[in-house]
Amino acid sequence: MFAFPFLRRDIPALGGDRVVLRLPVSQDFKEWARLRGESRSFLEPWEPSWASDELDKSAWRYRLRRYREDYARGLAIPFFIFEKASGQLLGGVTLGNIRHGVARSGHIGYWIGEKYAGQGYMLEALELLARHAFDTMRLHRIEAACIPGNRRSVRVLEKAGFTREGLLRSYLKINGTWQDHYLYALIADDPRSGRARD
Repeated sequence: MFAFPFLRRDIPALGGDRVVLRLPVSQDFKEWARLRGESRSFLEPWEPSWASDELDKSAWRYRLRRYREDYARGLAIPFFIFEKASGQLLGGVTLGNIRHGVARSGHIGYWIGEKYAGQGYMLEALELLARHAFDTMRLHRIEAACIPGNRRSVRVLEKAGFTREGLLRSYLKINGTWQDHYLYALIADDPRSGRARD
């Protein structure tokens, strides 16, 4: 796989009004493990089954290595979401399955700590990542999938300007069960969040 030019150098953190997105680093482990642990029952229904060592340091090192490899190969850009004012870790958002050539697309996945849900942080993070995907990376399309019953996820995608394109049957194995997912997409020329484009 190619290492695309925009991925061969460190990209700056993406900053918004309330959040900052940056690549995870080793020192984030304790805060990440604490937030994920506190939010486990909130997150588990919407994620792949957690491994028995999910929050262990060894699993974190493996995760970080995979993040770096995917980033270096041009396959994904993993970001952690931090509150700008306090520096607190809020969650994560990844642009993965990046394809160039005729596709010029990527797929977004995200999570947020339970105590930060419903406060607009994820909406701003999605907007920042979309702007980076379209304006800097020159992608044409970004996609996201969510379980129909995940009303929070449906709401944030629609607020961010994503359009529901259909239902993917038995798409991903989530919490031990193959689940249908709505497919959402945002195209470079679509209005984003109803806000005027820069």
